[in-house]
Amino acid sequence: MSENSLLSRLDGIDARFAEVSTLITDPSVIADMRRYVKLTKEYKDLERLTKTTHRYRDLLANVDEAKDILANENDADMRAMAREQLDEATTELPKVEEEIKLLLIPADPEDGKNAIVEIRGGTGGDEAAIFAGDLFKMYTKYCESKGWSVAVSSVSEGAAGGYKEIVFAVSGEGVYGTMKYESGVHRVQRVPATETQGRVHTSAATVAVLPEAEEFDVEINEGEIKWDTFRSGGAGGQNVNKVESGVRLRYMWRNPNTGVTEEILIECTETRDQPKNKERALSRLRTFIYDKEHQKYLDDIASRRKTMVSTGDRSAKIRTYNYPQGRITDHRINYTVYNLQGFMDGDIQDCIDHLIVAENAEKLKESEI
Repeated sequence: MSENSLLSRLDGIDARFAEVSTLITDPSVIADMRRYVKLTKEYKDLERLTKTTHRYRDLLANVDEAKDILANENDADMRAMAREQLDEATTELPKVEEEIKLLLIPADPEDGKNAIVEIRGGTGGDEAAIFAGDLFKMYTKYCESKGWSVAVSSVSEGAAGGYKEIVFAVSGEGVYGTMKYESGVHRVQRVPATETQGRVHTSAATVAVLPEAEEFDVEINEGEIKWDTFRSGGAGGQNVNKVESGVRLRYMWRNPNTGVTEEILIECTETRDQPKNKERALSRLRTFIYDKEHQKYLDDIASRRKTMVSTGDRSAKIRTYNYPQGRITDHRINYTVYNLQGFMDGDIQDCIDHLIVAENAEKLKESEI
């Protein structure tokens, strides 16, 4: 793309940024939470684009100035400074152009949200549940390295360890935009602890990453929620089995995409504090409904743009963890590293970075920027 056509795409950016800056201080906008959140997100995006655009225009001006000096100035020192300025600007320009092109691609509006992550043991019985537990530990360590907080809301433990299913919320900056690349089927190849003859088995676990819904994202009539309380089972001291801290909610919801009314049942037993369990159950209810209501939107997006990185297909096999070879392979981008122990200890950022780069390359190609 020529610099003139790129500059034409940037027309009006400053004016819109100024407009949004004013709007987010308007009391009537602040009172409308849905609109306010949308505008503050736009403000943040426009702020980055505006700063980068100013940098781009400054570099173009530096190029013109340096060329003018070289064409009309005889002073040796001035010409040397102009050559240095021209070299620096022409080296920097392609990088800034690439940054602007990426910023011009409409971002997924969900990327800045927190995430709800569900890990379920799949094919492989007890070994699959153990592997699901390994994945949970991997993500917990990764989230710690990012400064994100993890709150488990639902657990079903495996008979031999690990989890048949575990659901947890991850909170922090840009969580969903990073964690969404983990959705899919994760396959493990190793000798299970239960294997007596040393044979390598293949097992799998599925990971689903959903954007966490805020209160204003979905409308729930809380008066129609039916609550039950019960005593939590399992380990945790004498208090767990004597206090009715576990909560169960039932909610009748009409799916706007199908017109079918269905009962949603959610349990939360994670903490000994009943109000906290209610809060987490409500959060899961909001996220469940949000995910369902937006499925049509997601399907429309997927039909128009399915990248090799994020197809939206949660049944797609995305990664293999091969223990005998110490190898990790991400099948979406043919990414392979022989650092399995480090990977399982939460060192997964390099893989995610490669996935982001691959998806951005596809987005740029499709947008023809």
